[in-house]
Amino acid sequence: MLIILLFNHKINSEHKEINIMIRRVIHIDEDKCNGCGACVTACHEGAIGLVDGKARLMRDDYCDGLGDCLPQCPTGAITFIEREAAAYDEAAVLANKAAKEKAAKEPHFSGCPGSMMRQFNRQAGNTTQNEAAEQAGGTYAAPVVPESQLAQWPCQIKLVPVNAPYFDGAKLLIAADCTAYAYANMHQEFMKGKVTIIGCPKLDDVDYSEKLTQIMSNNNIKSVTIVRMEVPCCGGLEYAAKTALQNSGKFIPWQVVTISIDGKILE
Repeated sequence: MLIILLFNHKINSEHKEINIMIRRVIHIDEDKCNGCGACVTACHEGAIGLVDGKARLMRDDYCDGLGDCLPQCPTGAITFIEREAAAYDEAAVLANKAAKEKAAKEPHFSGCPGSMMRQFNRQAGNTTQNEAAEQAGGTYAAPVVPESQLAQWPCQIKLVPVNAPYFDGAKLLIAADCTAYAYANMHQEFMKGKVTIIGCPKLDDVDYSEKLTQIMSNNNIKSVTIVRMEVPCCGGLEYAAKTALQNSGKFIPWQVVTISIDGKILE
């Protein structure tokens, strides 16, 4: 890699000397960027992030100028330029990677304490009292209390961290808010064994596709099930999920299930 050093001077930032030079770094044309996030995933140094739905070079000293992100961009929004930039800092890149890995493994939250991340240990193979009695050859008349199958907290799409550890190897359920109220067997039939995230594009008035893309791109998602209501506004949730599946650049098995307003599964 050719680096042209027209000048080299140092500045002091937060008690750390930073070398400034003319060197090759990437340039992102925001007019061409569609916010798919492919470059974010491709950049092993963590130099690129999504800001307001557009890719952006977050730190010059994280960009090594090798351009692993270029061939991943579907719109050709990324090019090389030579300009004044901080020298590539491999030590800072490694420290940032380590910090992210540590943060992803630890429960964390900001703002409302109710948003603190939690993961629940739902024991596979649990039986109800009636089932246990039947297996023993007897009967049990007491009413069965269904057990929640929610695997984690928070569950709102707007609140879940995109790199939460429970997404690793998860079967992902993306459900409209109303489905759990309309369909009586939602927990056992759809939520069991899955990580559930919920939302309503009409109430939140937001495009979920960007965040869902990050979740699918940054984690090893095994499958995606979308459960929506038959009402038109739920089409926004289905569209966001399908867009995220496409933009993730991965082949992930998926299905869509539609619930009628009177609580039936529509074929």
